[in-house]
Amino acid sequence: MNIDLVRQDFAILARNVNGYPLVYLDNAATTQKPKAVTDELQQFYASLNSNIHRGVHHLSQEATAAYEDSRSYAAEFMGAGTGYTVLFTKGTTESVNLVASCFSALLRKGDKVLVTVADHHSNFVPWQQACLRTQASFEAVPLLPDGSIDLEILYRSLQESPRILALPHVSNVIGKVNPIKDIIEEAHRHGTAVLVDGAQAIAHLPVSVNELDADFYCWSGHKAYGPTGIGVLCGKNAWLEKLPPYQFGGEMIEDVSVERTTFAALPFKFEAGTPPIAEAIALKTALQYIKAIGFDSIQEHEENLCRYALDRLEGIKGMEIYGDGKDRAGVISFNIRDAYHYDVGLILDQMGVAVRTGHHCAQPLMRFLGIQGTVRCSFAIYNTLEEINRLTEALGKAAKMLI
Repeated sequence: MNIDLVRQDFAILARNVNGYPLVYLDNAATTQKPKAVTDELQQFYASLNSNIHRGVHHLSQEATAAYEDSRSYAAEFMGAGTGYTVLFTKGTTESVNLVASCFSALLRKGDKVLVTVADHHSNFVPWQQACLRTQASFEAVPLLPDGSIDLEILYRSLQESPRILALPHVSNVIGKVNPIKDIIEEAHRHGTAVLVDGAQAIAHLPVSVNELDADFYCWSGHKAYGPTGIGVLCGKNAWLEKLPPYQFGGEMIEDVSVERTTFAALPFKFEAGTPPIAEAIALKTALQYIKAIGFDSIQEHEENLCRYALDRLEGIKGMEIYGDGKDRAGVISFNIRDAYHYDVGLILDQMGVAVRTGHHCAQPLMRFLGIQGTVRCSFAIYNTLEEINRLTEALGKAAKMLI
């Protein structure tokens, strides 16, 4: 991978912030967009803009074809075979809310729902609230000291045949890559469905929902070099057929009368109203961009960045890094002892380094770690070793100022 050529595709990386060249290390929150994606968005509105499905005129048919082609490409990209359907949503949050809301119709008092302490609030709170509505039991599986899921406790809980397990493929705080395939296999042995939050995985490692045998797998386009406002929920047809619709309105109906309404077939049953058409079409362009670089190159590059960053960070006075270096994607959370994470982030920003501070929508994990929040740096295909040097130099200055 030619990093210089890659960086030329991202115009924003040439910006200065506070008089310094931008070092963008907040990719777990959102990635920057290559020119091909922004061009696709502009091209849609300039020459193709039309509402999709049912239109008899040429623009509508062209837009519909492009939209459905993007759906097919997303399914291919994530290895979804004929037993799966790709639904377009606003993002991972809406995808999980869709499943949790619809799955509530199947929950009964005494049923169990499992999540983990490592879950993002978007994959934690919807299930917690579903259990409150249905009087089902809600359980969060704890972690081991290295930040990995306590598999012994998880597997013991699965022996009670919970209705569904929801968990992250990759932790958005410590970057831990969970053994999803093994966990799903064990869950299915006990009749438990599995929803995987793939928001931090889809742009960083190859995903095949067929091989994983996930019942539901969801992710957000904006974390994979695509637009905001578009996400994917890939679900097994058998499950999606069982679930009631999430929202009601145009597009998702088959027939409406005063007496009754019948609903459209998949995927339209879950796509009420006008969808994010331009964003869905540009999502295909983003996935093509990832595929052109290739996951072998992406993983090698990001692993090198992560190893180098961990080595440099450990040399900073007062540094405390969370999670170990094993099975880690390109996310590192840390604190400088006796320094408030927010203050560290402000100092880094003054030197042009963009990181994320706070609890990262993972307060149960923060409580497990015994802290209020962290500084988080997260990597993408356009980041460089030189940028990590800038990060560590800025952190060294912050440490001198704050401790």
